[in-house]
Amino acid sequence: MNPIFSAGVEVERVCRDASLRFCFIGGLAVQRWGRPRMTADVDLTIITGWGGEEAFVDGLLAKLGGRFPDARRFALEHRTLLLFASNGVPVDVALGAMPFEEHSVDRASAFEVSPGQALTTCSAEDLVVHKAFAARDKDWLDIEGIAQRQGASLDQDLIWSELTPLLELRDDATIEPRLRRVLRAT
Repeated sequence: MNPIFSAGVEVERVCRDASLRFCFIGGLAVQRWGRPRMTADVDLTIITGWGGEEAFVDGLLAKLGGRFPDARRFALEHRTLLLFASNGVPVDVALGAMPFEEHSVDRASAFEVSPGQALTTCSAEDLVVHKAFAARDKDWLDIEGIAQRQGASLDQDLIWSELTPLLELRDDATIEPRLRRVLRAT
């Protein structure tokens, strides 16, 4: 099995064993919904809410190694826990608490990566929202691939209902018109 998928399966098991609410985002979800591409890490969101994040961070650090000695402090300050899977693949865990993150986890579904092995990934629409909010060059390429692969099946009303409040947090007036152009092209 691909090392990234193998790391994802390990992280899935750790999250399920701890009864965490989570879903994979980023490159693993792109494999499912978009144009498959190389990815060097595993990205996921776990729902921690506000307050009590220490228990989530400590539980994950006990199962997966931190990428540096201060990983716990960094996670609590930046809401991102940086880990390694047992095979050395980097794992980036967003400590989720925003309504969109909760909705994204609630809408997540299984993606079979090998017989009997599945990863819980966000929906295609939620992946577009994650990618548009991040708005890096590689995110726009991913959005184009998702839009082309999913076409008319994308629920654009859902995308806009989730993305619009998030855009109010960003000082970037280019995201909305760019996304509208990409989605119109499908």
